[in-house]
Amino acid sequence: MTASPRPLWFALAAGAMVALGGVGWLARELSAEPSGGRKRPSLLQLLEEVNQPPAAPEPGRRAAPGPPRQASWQSPLRSSCTITNPAQRTRLQALVSEVQTSPARVQIHPTNYGERFIRDAYGNPIDPTPQLVVLHETVYGIGSAINTFLTPHPRDQDQVSYHSLIGGDGSVVQVLDPAKRAFGAGNSAFNGLWVVTNAKASGSVNNFALHVSLETPLDGEDQNPTHSGYSAAQYDALAALLAGWMQRYGIPAEHITTHRAVDLGGERADPRSFQWSALQQRLQNLGMLCSGRSDQG
Repeated sequence: MTASPRPLWFALAAGAMVALGGVGWLARELSAEPSGGRKRPSLLQLLEEVNQPPAAPEPGRRAAPGPPRQASWQSPLRSSCTITNPAQRTRLQALVSEVQTSPARVQIHPTNYGERFIRDAYGNPIDPTPQLVVLHETVYGIGSAINTFLTPHPRDQDQVSYHSLIGGDGSVVQVLDPAKRAFGAGNSAFNGLWVVTNAKASGSVNNFALHVSLETPLDGEDQNPTHSGYSAAQYDALAALLAGWMQRYGIPAEHITTHRAVDLGGERADPRSFQWSALQQRLQNLGMLCSGRSDQG
C-alpha cells in the first residue's frame, strides 16, 4: 500500500504561502510611505546604515568642557604713557635686547615639556600662540629648579618646567623655547579660558601661556605666606623679558598674571611678596603700558 502524497503537497503549499507572505512584507517595507507626516526608513536604508562603518568625528564636532567658575583677573598694572625715569628707560632698553639675543640656555629633559597643540582633545581647532604670561617663583634656589627640569619625569604629575628663570642677581636663563609648551600650571584657567589636551584630565592654560619663575630669596624656602621679596635686578630682568614677549606676541599688559590667580586647585601662592609697583614703573618707562603700546619716548 503506497503512502498518500497529500502531506508532502500540503507542506509545500504551506511553505509557499509563508514565502509569499514574507515577500509581501518585504515589498511593503521597501516601499514604505510616509505615515502621520513622518517618513519611516525603508529596510534597504536600515541595512545600508548597518553596513556602513561608523563615521570618524569631524574636527570641532564635539564641544569641549569649560573650566569651573573663578574670579576674573584684575590686573594691577595701570595704563600710562608717562616716562618717569629716562635713565632707567635707556638701561632697560639695552637689557631688552640682551635678554632676547643672548640669554643663558639650558636643554631640559623632553619629559618636562611638550609641543603646543593646534587641536584640543575633542578635535576643536585652538590657537597655540602665546597669549598669557604666568609669573612663578622657584621656592628653592635656581640651581635646584634647573636640576628638576634636567631630571626625567615619566609620570605626568611629576613633570614641570618654565620658559625662563630669573636669578636673584638678575641673570636670565632660557629653560625652554617659547614655541614649546611648558608644564608650568596644571589644573588652571584664565578668565574662563583653558585648553583640554587630555580628555581624561582637566584643562590648563599651558597651551597658550608663557611661564617665568623668579628665584626665591633664602628666607622664602618655606611655606610662609611672605618673604623678603625679589631684588631690583630681578625686576629689571623681568621687565626686559616681558617687554620682549609683549612685543613679539602682542600680549597685553592685562594678560600678565600669577600662578596663584590661574590655579584652580587653590594650592598655589606664588609669586609671594611680589611688588607690582616695581614692575609697573619699569614697564611704564619702557613704554609698554601706554595706550597702543607705543615705544616712543
